[in-house]
Amino acid sequence: MSSAPHFQRVALIGFGLIGGSIARAAKLQGLAGEIVTTARSEKTRARVMELGIVDQVVATNADAVKDADLVILCIPVGACGPVALEIAAHLKPGAIVSDVGSVKGAIVRDMAPHLPNTVHFVPAHPVAGTEHSGPDSGFAELFINRWCILTPPEGVDADATDRLRAFWAAMGAKVEVMTPDHHDLVLAITSHLPHLIAYTIVGTADELAQVTESEVIKFSAGGFRDFTRIAASDPTMWRDVFLANKDAVLEMLGTFTEDLSKLTRAIRRGDGEALFDHFTRTRAIRRGIVEIGQDSAAADFGRQHGALRKP
Repeated sequence: MSSAPHFQRVALIGFGLIGGSIARAAKLQGLAGEIVTTARSEKTRARVMELGIVDQVVATNADAVKDADLVILCIPVGACGPVALEIAAHLKPGAIVSDVGSVKGAIVRDMAPHLPNTVHFVPAHPVAGTEHSGPDSGFAELFINRWCILTPPEGVDADATDRLRAFWAAMGAKVEVMTPDHHDLVLAITSHLPHLIAYTIVGTADELAQVTESEVIKFSAGGFRDFTRIAASDPTMWRDVFLANKDAVLEMLGTFTEDLSKLTRAIRRGDGEALFDHFTRTRAIRRGIVEIGQDSAAADFGRQHGALRKP
């Protein structure tokens, strides 16, 4: 546990998977003297109070940010601009304002104009998550050995960025700093496009007239099963991501379409050598991810299997 809190008062606006995990990790590590949160729905606020994870649950965003040293918006990217406008007049001078959205260019464009020059705006993106959402879905270990990318706009105080870096590192994350535009290009191929593909494949399976829904569910092989896990992610969040990062996503989608056309031609022509070479190259990417500790090398992604009993 840290010897002293990194921030006296931390305000979390929104309390789903990420907000709940921040609260749990920060509480466990003693990173905040006080954690205050709010959420849009009364039902969510009531559930957070029942969980007893934070020190205060308040009704409004303005109440949440009052006297806070660190404010983190844990809400869909499409809602960040209006919320920044709502809280601007209530922010403590010297406070650090951040977020957790997986798009950063739009966050800077939507939030920065509303924030006073007396605060430090340091957008962030913890590259961690599950397909689950809601106040019960968070857990303190979510960020361990996962990347958190900070994208401070030009001119932001370096000390504020360092303080936020230390906060995320204390929750177990590995922290990198890059520009908002570069972040959006990188995440378009590593996160946004894979989600788009997963939503598309699962939707295509649902629309096949010659395959019943029960067969799709019953005979879901490993690949399709993993696509359905990704496609189970929060619809509101991903709608906003694709709209906010459309230029980078469309660029990566164009490149993917070209590569898909090449594979289509190889299959049509029976070009086994081209297919083998492509699959060999992509297999090496998977091995690289495992080698740097971003996934498990255990068979079947470490899933548990039942024991085979003798008759």
